[in-house]
Amino acid sequence: MDEALQIVNDIRQGVIKPIYFLFGEEAYYIDKISDYIGSKILTEEEKGFNQVVLYGKESSIDDIVGNAKRYPMMAEHQVVIVKEAQHLSRNIEQLSSYADNPQLTTVLVICYKYKKLDKRKALYKSIKKCGVVYESKKLYENQVSDWIRKTLLSSGYSISHKAALMLVEYLGTDLSRINNELEKLRLVLPPKSEITPLQIEEHIGISKDYNNFELKKAIGERNVLKATKIVTYFAQNPKDNPFVLTVTLLHSFFSQLLQYHGLNDHSPKSVASALRINPYFVGEFQTAAKNYPMKKVSRIISYLREMDLKGKGVGATNVSQADLLKELLVKII
Repeated sequence: MDEALQIVNDIRQGVIKPIYFLFGEEAYYIDKISDYIGSKILTEEEKGFNQVVLYGKESSIDDIVGNAKRYPMMAEHQVVIVKEAQHLSRNIEQLSSYADNPQLTTVLVICYKYKKLDKRKALYKSIKKCGVVYESKKLYENQVSDWIRKTLLSSGYSISHKAALMLVEYLGTDLSRINNELEKLRLVLPPKSEITPLQIEEHIGISKDYNNFELKKAIGERNVLKATKIVTYFAQNPKDNPFVLTVTLLHSFFSQLLQYHGLNDHSPKSVASALRINPYFVGEFQTAAKNYPMKKVSRIISYLREMDLKGKGVGATNVSQADLLKELLVKII
């Protein structure tokens, strides 16, 4: 995030490079940087003659170089943005000859999503000399709630810890998807608001009381009544609470719990680091470890694998999601 902001700030201050090679697993920052370049370097009047958007599926390296070598018309720069450049992965190294001697009045932006650029090869080395190579890495799950908080803070909002965790549990680590939901909240809530679980429930549709986050907590505490209520709610709302997602999240939780049992140092800081979780969750693992010894955890992981197969129709045809959830809860607790 900090590196992406630095790139944007440099451009804002007039420090513009001839090549920006944006690659990596997280598409959000690649889109943000390329959109910023596309909207800010040229005026609206200049864009008509001096801005080109190409797509990797429909273009060749020669097409990209040919456009990049043109001179701008009545403008200081021209901008060439190549989207979906990952489709050119077999030939991408051919850009190295252009990168050795780029057109300094051109701003060439390569959006190379979900791929790696080999740092040992010529293209990486050539671009590093004259331009910017930015790797957009996927955030770990325990980093996303902090990202949500910082993103909202930058636009004048705050969010409660539980509300941020609800978003992560429901939406995963896809920053673009999370940002879309945050935009919805910013549209309906007044500036300087704190986003709460109730507002998440009202405006995004995630139940503040009946979700996988609360189910995991209830199971860890061996709170049978609460876990049963949540499972019943899931059975009544299967589209919003798919069984496969529930099994996957519980499998992850118990796998981490097994790892917790194997740690020598159970201090909160050490646990959070070893399990790659938000420190907020350490207490849940401490409680769950008392309720589920290591041997029991191993059996539960085996049950969850079995239930995952049943949820996908293997050895359990025509079994309802409600029955699968009840069986799952019985086998765990």
